[in-house]
Amino acid sequence: MNRRDFALSNAGFLLQAATIKKDLIIRSESPADFETPVQLLDKGWITSNEDHYVRSHLPFPSVQLNNWNLAVEGEVNRSLKLTMPDIRAFNEVTRTVTLECSGNGRAFADPPVPGLQWEKGAVGTARWTGIRLRDVLMKAQVKPAAKHVILNGADLPIRAVPDFVRSIPIEKAMHPDTMLAYRMNGDTIPIYHGFPLRLIVPGWEAAASTKWITNIRVSEAEASGFFMQTAYRIPNRPVAPGTIVDPKDTVPYTALNVKSIFTSPLDGATVPIGSSIQLRGFAWAGEADITRVDVSTDAGRTWSITVLDKDKARYTWRRFRYLWRAPRAGSFVVMSRATDSQGRTQPLAASWNPSGYMYNVSDKIQINVKG
Repeated sequence: MNRRDFALSNAGFLLQAATIKKDLIIRSESPADFETPVQLLDKGWITSNEDHYVRSHLPFPSVQLNNWNLAVEGEVNRSLKLTMPDIRAFNEVTRTVTLECSGNGRAFADPPVPGLQWEKGAVGTARWTGIRLRDVLMKAQVKPAAKHVILNGADLPIRAVPDFVRSIPIEKAMHPDTMLAYRMNGDTIPIYHGFPLRLIVPGWEAAASTKWITNIRVSEAEASGFFMQTAYRIPNRPVAPGTIVDPKDTVPYTALNVKSIFTSPLDGATVPIGSSIQLRGFAWAGEADITRVDVSTDAGRTWSITVLDKDKARYTWRRFRYLWRAPRAGSFVVMSRATDSQGRTQPLAASWNPSGYMYNVSDKIQINVKG
């Protein structure tokens, strides 16, 4: 991206932001936290840049490529400062990845938990283009003592909110699918999604995919600080709903659970009796693959297998479809239940935790059939 393109992108940012706010559900104005309504997810296998949910802990930064660089330091033999042309000189790769906020579904926790009350739409699938993080680390000559890679972005702490700093284990950092992305669905990554460079950690919860990256530190220890040692952690054992859990009794949340949601029809939809209804939705399982999705039209008493669309890639969701005709007039509770290649199946009851992470209960909608 040259200076002229950057200036044009900045000039169009307010329009871009207005478009996002218009179509998405605003969970927080500043920092920007916007949820995608499920009917927008229903548009297709790939989520457009404008429809993709937005998650931020701090106000988005002002980044100018003429003074931006990526520093690589710590447990390396060769510290680096890379400009965008330097980044572009590495071999380019593209990965299609489903990203989900770990708090997606938090609004359904019982008892309720604090935090942004995401419902079903803090998830999206995009094609990311960039370079392998592994290639950068190999150029920096990582030392044998390295166990973690700490990532920091250009966003700055504000008031009581600490800096957003996260780390991933060296094994995940060196995986050939973990990447530093500079394009999203073929376009320069929008500022809301991490311009000019963001990490993409396929199969893991989206907080691992740090945005606006300016610094990579290779370390013997994982990142210190709130967003690694307190947030994005789950109890290391099952806990009763409402239990207060000490952070020392938690572990970092990494790979996504198996999950499915309906995208059509909408919850509470009314249809005429005798009409055929296509029940549609998406299912995903992080590092695993979706092997089947079943639906129930009688509140979970019986289940039928759905048809999965051919569009698929590792780390992405699969669209499922099921054609149904109601046997009579009335209200029907329709449910979806996904199964993955690791043998995991969506539960019918939630496993509660104090932050509302990992919610993956079988999705449920009501359809009203009128005679």
